Amino acid sequence: MSMPAALQSRRNYAGPALFAYGFRPFFLVAALWAAFNVLLWIPQYLGRLTLPTRFGALDWHIHEMLYGYVAAAIAGFLLTAIPNWTTRLPVNGWPLAGLLSLWLVGRVAILLSEAIGGLTAALVDASFLVALAIVAAREIIAGKNWRNLRVFIILVVLILGNIVFHAEVLLKGSADYGIRVAVAAVLLLISVIGGRIVPSFTNNWLAHNNPGRLPLPFSRFDLATIGAGALALAAWITAPARPVTGALLLIAGCMHATRLMRWAGDRTLAEPLVLVLHMGYSFIPIGFLLLGSSAWSTFVPTGAGMHAWTTGAIGLMTLAVMTRASLGHTGQPLRAGPATQIIYAAILAAAVTRIAAAFSGSIALMEFAGLAWISAFGGFALVYGPLLIAQKPNL
Repeated sequence: MSMPAALQSRRNYAGPALFAYGFRPFFLVAALWAAFNVLLWIPQYLGRLTLPTRFGALDWHIHEMLYGYVAAAIAGFLLTAIPNWTTRLPVNGWPLAGLLSLWLVGRVAILLSEAIGGLTAALVDASFLVALAIVAAREIIAGKNWRNLRVFIILVVLILGNIVFHAEVLLKGSADYGIRVAVAAVLLLISVIGGRIVPSFTNNWLAHNNPGRLPLPFSRFDLATIGAGALALAAWITAPARPVTGALLLIAGCMHATRLMRWAGDRTLAEPLVLVLHMGYSFIPIGFLLLGSSAWSTFVPTGAGMHAWTTGAIGLMTLAVMTRASLGHTGQPLRAGPATQIIYAAILAAAVTRIAAAFSGSIALMEFAGLAWISAFGGFALVYGPLLIAQKPNL
């Protein structure tokens, strides 16, 4: 189908705005689930709440953050980006509603896995990412967009991580490798996609608003940095506490920090919508450096690096992309207003205090980080929900 025909078909879409484009339902449920998960996790951690799940409290929290909230955010991004990559029609209407239903049923299945059985819950939960991968592969192959098959490969790694996570829970009662595989897959996705959008959006904004030094274009150094990160993450998955793993993590952290500095983020202070992308990416090298240090020193807890990646890099980057895409695709000005800036401040506070809590062991800091996280994602749902649900699709 030609591009004009595809655009015409999009204009002819007459269904609910919520199902006009992938970012609409999936960004909304990602935010709601991210807030709801932590709202349930804090009383679980304090021993005041027990859920009817076969998963231990910590495993449920981790699984539903990685394979619930993060998976939904990835789905929203991919289902919106792939039509731009391939010039093919977006998945919308009933097929999009079907994908959303698979995700929702998966959340219920995990929550009620004690009643329905762990194997049944695993099969139901795994179906969403498998269906998403099939849709992504079909669109990328049909559009002959071979460059982005690497994104599909990372999605497959995430699926395998989910399978390993469920197998570990079923066979030995708790997860280990499945957690690290998922975190590594998401970090690689951020490294690949972030390496495109952060310098691109920065370049566009600087060219119009602050002429001067611009981000350096993608080069062999960026490719080497992604490769070094992948090698370090592979070592971390298999042997997280080994000194050689620590060395690889430290090298990858220095390379990612250098990569970030090449993108001229220091020149974007006047526009939080751009600056937040740099802040989010900064937690990737911070996580590498903290985890690398933890392999060499007992002073640095492993939880500090993990939360730099999960609360910091993943939390900030997903909110940065969700806010920008929601504004752009609903015809709003690409500016971070006061409410959006509060959302960014809340997630940054959550990341910093959660890392601090890992060092200090402070329950008060952990609770504050949880409340800040809930405020950030709950704030996104309140501020952007009306745009996602009712705003006429911007075509």
